[in-house]
Amino acid sequence: MSCRGKLDNLKYLFSPSSIAVIGASRKPGKIGHAIVKNLLEYGFKGKIYPVNPTANEILGLKAYKSILEIPDEVDMAVISIPAEKVLQAIDEAGRKGVKVAVVITSGFSEVGNVDLERRMVELAHKYGMRILGPNIFGIAYTPANMNATFGPKDILKGGIAFITQSGALGIALMGWTLLEEIGLSAIVSMGNMADLDVAEVSQYLADDPNTKVITIYLEGLKEGTGKTFIKLMREVTRKKPVIILKAGRSERGAAAAASHTGSLAGADVIYDAAFRQSGILRAITIEEMFDWARAFALQPLPKGENVVIITNGGGAGVMATDACADYGVNLYTLPDDLKEEFRKCMPWFGSPKNPVDLTGMAVEDNYYKALKVAYSDERIHSIIVLYCRTAILDPMSLAKVIVQAYREAKSEGREKPTVVCMIGGTDVYNAMRYLNREGIPAYPIPERAVASLGALYKYKRYLEKIGEHKTH
Repeated sequence: MSCRGKLDNLKYLFSPSSIAVIGASRKPGKIGHAIVKNLLEYGFKGKIYPVNPTANEILGLKAYKSILEIPDEVDMAVISIPAEKVLQAIDEAGRKGVKVAVVITSGFSEVGNVDLERRMVELAHKYGMRILGPNIFGIAYTPANMNATFGPKDILKGGIAFITQSGALGIALMGWTLLEEIGLSAIVSMGNMADLDVAEVSQYLADDPNTKVITIYLEGLKEGTGKTFIKLMREVTRKKPVIILKAGRSERGAAAAASHTGSLAGADVIYDAAFRQSGILRAITIEEMFDWARAFALQPLPKGENVVIITNGGGAGVMATDACADYGVNLYTLPDDLKEEFRKCMPWFGSPKNPVDLTGMAVEDNYYKALKVAYSDERIHSIIVLYCRTAILDPMSLAKVIVQAYREAKSEGREKPTVVCMIGGTDVYNAMRYLNREGIPAYPIPERAVASLGALYKYKRYLEKIGEHKTH
């Protein structure tokens, strides 16, 4: 089977018209109950078929004793039954014509049961069926209103796909992304990767119009798959940015990863080289991965290298300047004519150099005028806006002015990557949430804003290097 032929089944993984839940349960607290409940309550529009040999009805849905008794076609089977019963379920799903099986069940290679895992995959392939898992918490695809997981019910819709090799961490991050208002297109739990792996899932998502950036929590790859991983991920990064958080950087961390999912953690330097060759951005923390992903999901790539900082605090400007050096962000040395334009936007004691310091006396109008200058001049390609809470400038009022200037620039075809840092208390936090909702990534410290813009630049340079991105 060709690689593309293999990927054809993945459309049924993300947008199935019907799902059978094998191991569906009437009892709250059971995984098979939570999956059916999430499918119903998140609003899945397709057909849901609970399969349980001892139930007639589950959560108001007719239950079937076997998948073979379901009268209609079934695209996807979610399997949550003891490991020793999985082979029979796979065989029956194959006979039913199921295209993809999502195997929640644990007790395979991660505990040394390698032979059972191998036999499961061979049996699935006999029927042309693909397997996600085993040892996973499920899959969600928000454009299809599909939450086939036993994680939280609610998932905020957005452009970030999140692929995770860790189940518990993945479930926890589902809740965290909701709290942080990070919008997701997909959540894919990979587990042991007995069949489908992160590269294949990423390949599918690279062509998904609802996904703007792919994030991956990775513990390790199967032995002997490194070259294929690099080859496939190079194809993916030509189309979409990929950010990987690779766990097991230390020797003891690598050992912990190997015992967790049965994956080959390997020397970290090898993974580092593989990511660089593939055009993958490597994040070191969860926060960093989602910071960068938010910027990719909300902002365009820069068209050139020149960046300007607009601030009301000298200290914040200095911190951002240092961060620019750390993250490969080029602060533009402003020519005299541009300095004069910025000087008109500030009190006489402000600084029109870069950072453009509007001073602590700045109000909404100062920021608005400075942003208009930055968006209007084609020599400036990206903008970093900094704000330290002052008594004379309400943070929400400023946030609305930033959004106004950004939208006006966008309507005039002058949109430029814009990141914001706002430092302060609760009212500042609410203003940042407003900015994120309105499509402008906002962060609580300068370094995080600059690092996120730096990620956009790193990816832009990679595309230029391989001839996929043209600057003006």
